[in-house]
Amino acid sequence: MTLAERFDLWALQYEQRGIEKGIEKGEALLLQRLLARRFGQLPPDLIQRISQATAAEIELWGDRVLDAGSLDEVFSG
Repeated sequence: MTLAERFDLWALQYEQRGIEKGIEKGEALLLQRLLARRFGQLPPDLIQRISQATAAEIELWGDRVLDAGSLDEVFSG
């Protein structure tokens, strides 16, 4: 593989990672909006926890939003 080909591959991987990070950030913001709409203003520590969460955690919490009766139910377990 030539240096140019390696650079192109690196650039493509870098771009893909940027897209993935953007999607994760969008999912985190959507989760925050849903939680705030359902439970009211979110505490700053919870907003920070969401912003630092993995994609799997955000997905799990997002699934719980509709059925949970409290913020604790969303984030427990």
